Amino acid sequence: MPGLKHEKACLPPVAGVDEAGRGPLAGPVVAAAVILPARGVPRGLDDSKKLPAAERERLAVLIRQRAQVGVGIVEADEIDRLNIYWATMKAMTLAVEALGCEPGHVLVDGNRLPRWRYAATPLVGGDGLSASIAAASIVAKTVRDAIMLDHAAAHPQYHWASNKGYGCPKHLAALREHGPSPIHRYSFAPVARAADLLSPAIHAA
Repeated sequence: MPGLKHEKACLPPVAGVDEAGRGPLAGPVVAAAVILPARGVPRGLDDSKKLPAAERERLAVLIRQRAQVGVGIVEADEIDRLNIYWATMKAMTLAVEALGCEPGHVLVDGNRLPRWRYAATPLVGGDGLSASIAAASIVAKTVRDAIMLDHAAAHPQYHWASNKGYGCPKHLAALREHGPSPIHRYSFAPVARAADLLSPAIHAA
């Protein structure tokens, strides 16, 4: 389980940072930054992908109650302008800036860091090593899932309630049939192909 070993080796306060939504074909990329409290760290923190949805939601509430939390969101149109890598770096920067305090050190899940002024350490597999990063992964995932559920109500044909924008078979089939929505990432190949396939039909009409 993730612990506080890496946090204890850094100048406090230490923020953990992680993102959700690099791979989907639609919706934003969301990053979260979390500074855990000295006491009362919620039990059960882990990589969000390993937790059932109900447990993620429960922990997200506790994290927001007990920790300092910042969230950064970069929408699909900006992902298309920047590319997904730089959009993710921007979301992480926005998340740290939204904390409301200056971290002494930032622990970031992955092997790359944004170009920022903060002292920071990348940790590959950090959401399974650092409790702060695990907490950030939970917040980022629950925020993004909530956003995609809202979009699913407006665009039910893409089945986002279940796939959250990832390229599952039903989503890909809906893309081919209906074309991209306003929140699809046109810089991603399956979306670009669907837009091209639909273009002749639009012009013929």
